[in-house]
Formats: sequence, C-alpha cells, structure tokens
Amino acid sequence: MNYFVEGLQGSGKSTLVQTLSELHPDYQAIREGDYSPVELAWCAYVTKEQYAEILEKYSEIKSMIEPKSFEENGKMVICYTQILTDVPGFHRDLEQYEIYNGRREYDEFKEILLSRYSSWNGDKSIFECSLLQNTVEDMILFRVMTDEEILSFYKEVRATLEGKDMHIYYLKTEDIAGNINVIRKERSDDKGNELWFPLMMGYFNDCPYAKKHGISGEEELIKHLQHRQELELRICNEIFGDKCTILKSKDYDKSSLK
Repeated sequence: MNYFVEGLQGSGKSTLVQTLSELHPDYQAIREGDYSPVELAWCAYVTKEQYAEILEKYSEIKSMIEPKSFEENGKMVICYTQILTDVPGFHRDLEQYEIYNGRREYDEFKEILLSRYSSWNGDKSIFECSLLQNTVEDMILFRVMTDEEILSFYKEVRATLEGKDMHIYYLKTEDIAGNINVIRKERSDDKGNELWFPLMMGYFNDCPYAKKHGISGEEELIKHLQHRQELELRICNEIFGDKCTILKSKDYDKSSLK
C-alpha cells in the first residue's frame, strides 16, 4: 500500500505524514522537495544537455548538485531546494526548470505527469502533496482551466494509476483563513517579519487567473482556496471515491487510519 496525503496549506498534512510514518515505520515518507517517483514540486526537470550546462555553470558546487540529482528515462531531476548554498542566483536559476506554474506547454506538462504515474511501481511510500495540490494550482491559476477540464484530466490519472495499491487521505479544512493566519505567524522571522505570506500574495496576484478576472488581495486568495478545496473534494469523491478517506483537518480519530 501507498498513502497520498492531500489538503490545503495549513491543513495538517505534515503532521498526518508523521503520524502515518509512526504507524508504518517500515514506510518511506516523501515530502515536498524530496526526490519522488510521482511528484516534481521544488525540483528542476531537465535534459541531460541542460544538466551538463548547469554543472558547468555552477562548477564550484558540482559536488553538492550531483548527490541531489537523479536520472530517469533520459532526463535529470535535481532536488535543488535541498542544496544549501549562497551562490548568487542558483536557486532562482534552477526554478525556471520546474514544470509547474505554466512553465511547460500543456501537452508536455500532461505527458510528464502521466508518464511518471504510469512508470511508478513502488510500494510502502507516504507521499505529501504528490497528487493534487501542485497540479490543481497549476491548472487553475496558470492555465485557467475549468473545473470540468481538470476533472477530465484526473479521470486520465485514475486510469493511469489503475491496479496500483494506493489510498488518499484528504484533510478537509473548515477555517481556511484561520489556517493561513497560523502559517503566516509560523513562517516569520524572529522579529515578526512575514517571510511566506508576501511571496504567496505575489504568486497569486501575478498569476494569469487573477489577471484575467481582475482580482487580487487576501480575500480573493481565500476565495480561490475555498474553490480549490471544493474541486479537490470533487476529484476525491467522484474519481477516487473507493481509494479516498476525507478527514476533518486537525480533528480526526487516529484509529480511523489504515
């Protein structure tokens, strides 16, 4: 069996991953930014030619890049956010090679995702944010796809994953604004200066979805997250119903976990 932990920001995904890890100590927990067979968030996805160019450009930290790089089907995955360096521009440079936030044409984006789901045959893994969050955000905010178009894509995902042992735990949030406020405080420096929220607002305000609809600001961000949760719950119930359990965020009975 493999477990996928999904839900909005601040819903308690990391805590649930830890709880499942304690229940299944022989399982591997794969969090955002880790090398994953199914997820590419916080990772650069490049050709071998691009990889060689990156190693040459950042030769002074080549010994740090190589251990965080993985070959798959003629491409290279670089877990660049796990490379701690003060080399100017490195992380911003590698960010351009991520597949999310509209950085790839839709057909290529879809092919990358489906091919990785198809080739994945692992067991005993606990995945954080590896099925819904990053893909749904990309499709809503950067491709401005309709709910029905996104549901259609996930029907293809379900068909691709057919026969693979998996179960989804989705943490449903009742107080989205409250959870966001908690994250804002947690992700501030020791002087109280917010680090995460200004970046989140910039990400939302500048996306094609916000530009198309002429919206911006915290209230509209919360509305977007409410919509995203409703859509993700539809995906869980309508497409993965027999493979999904909906849990109340931060208020569920651990005995209900498999």
